Amino acid sequence: MARFYSNENFPIQTVRELRRLHHDVLTSQDAGNANRSVSDEEVLHYAASERRALLTQNRLHFLRLHQRKAVAHAGIVLCTYDPDFHRLAGRVHDEVAGRDVLDGLLLRVYRPNH
Repeated sequence: MARFYSNENFPIQTVRELRRLHHDVLTSQDAGNANRSVSDEEVLHYAASERRALLTQNRLHFLRLHQRKAVAHAGIVLCTYDPDFHRLAGRVHDEVAGRDVLDGLLLRVYRPNH
């Protein structure tokens, strides 16, 4: 299963469901980085230093960092907001299933339109 670092804006309910699906998810709170005004570059660097793909709903900023190749990373999973936290976890799970390596990848997980 995947190793993730969830950004501060990522729903804890989705984190719990990903853990139930056997993913190793470290939250910014777990890492002591919550409410510290950590820059997006630092967030991505921390995730990479822990060999974890970043889970975030802050799509625009992390897309730009990826495009600029500002920080080498262990993967970025950009998610749209979905109030169905279990469904979001399932879509993240499906997106990473079967991938041995997420390093340098940018994955997009969108909420269904229906």
